[in-house]
Amino acid sequence: MLPKIHYTKPSITSLEIEYATDATTNGWGENCYQYIERFEQLFRDHLNVKHAMATSSCTGALHMGLAALGVKNGDEVILGDINWIASAAPVTYLDATPVFVDVLPDTWCIDPAAIENAITEKTKAIIAVHLYGNVCALEELQDIADRYNIPIIEDAAEAIGSEWQGMKAGSIGKFGTFSFHGTKTMTTGEGGMFVTNDDDLYEKVLKLSNHGRGQGEEKQFWASDIGFKYKLSNIQAAIGCAQIERIDSLVNKKRSVFSYYQDAFSEFPVSMNPETINTKSGYWMPTIVVDSDVKFDRKNLLRKLSENNIDGRVFFWPLSMLPMFQEKPENKVSYNLYSRAINLPSYHDITQADQDRVINVIKSCLN
Repeated sequence: MLPKIHYTKPSITSLEIEYATDATTNGWGENCYQYIERFEQLFRDHLNVKHAMATSSCTGALHMGLAALGVKNGDEVILGDINWIASAAPVTYLDATPVFVDVLPDTWCIDPAAIENAITEKTKAIIAVHLYGNVCALEELQDIADRYNIPIIEDAAEAIGSEWQGMKAGSIGKFGTFSFHGTKTMTTGEGGMFVTNDDDLYEKVLKLSNHGRGQGEEKQFWASDIGFKYKLSNIQAAIGCAQIERIDSLVNKKRSVFSYYQDAFSEFPVSMNPETINTKSGYWMPTIVVDSDVKFDRKNLLRKLSENNIDGRVFFWPLSMLPMFQEKPENKVSYNLYSRAINLPSYHDITQADQDRVINVIKSCLN
């Protein structure tokens, strides 16, 4: 049997092993935050933001940020219908209501016009998810934020390496969040990051992140609020330091893998991740969407990939299809999109020969 082609896996080198070994050996006692602080500083420098806080997940970062904004029972938070549930779940943790609106047909990110139609007096925030590394329509979203005085939150879990007008995705909204799950372009195994340029918001999140204990509190173990425990470990942060030091190489390889797929499918009836005007994509997950007028069976393609020992990964379902939410078939783009799309294997060490295996299977299903 041909060797397995995974849809994604991390790139771990001797540098990550060196740092993790050092953290395991020496990162205790007074050194227990050494790599965490270094990781946060490296990430601040990379994004050119004032504040960065390492967290155990992007979900946790999003939860704390929303809590610091005061999202609560009775509030509404608007986000695109096509997303992973981790973008919506933190809204429900705060007893608020996620409002799912349609996405754009080209970027698959939240549709600004649909946002305007969904805004009510209960709208507390808008979550802009840079899906698969595609950049949201940030100019239009910022205009909405200014006119309605509603903060834009960037869920950049999938968008390390993506940019808008030369600024890094995640650094532009009221706050941004990142994921370092093992599937992401850079990883700490599990992990995330909260970033913001807002001093007051950062102080609120910092307090929440420490079980409600304020900076400078003189009484030991004194909490003045109920907070959270979403800290990243020093060992994970050590791996993160190595990864962020290699970030340009990691992103460039993602872009190279995408470019090879794009060239291969240029004459086929599919569209792929776009780079809209003034944007650069980190291409976390190269994706094909088969044209709507082409007969296509996603289950058949996944079966053929499996028969060839290739991992298949489906496009995200519309969140409103999930049993805990109310269906919204009026989100026509979202409900038409998911069944015609799959993500392509794109890990750092994938070879062009392996990409050719993937390409040939897909082409056989489109002929």
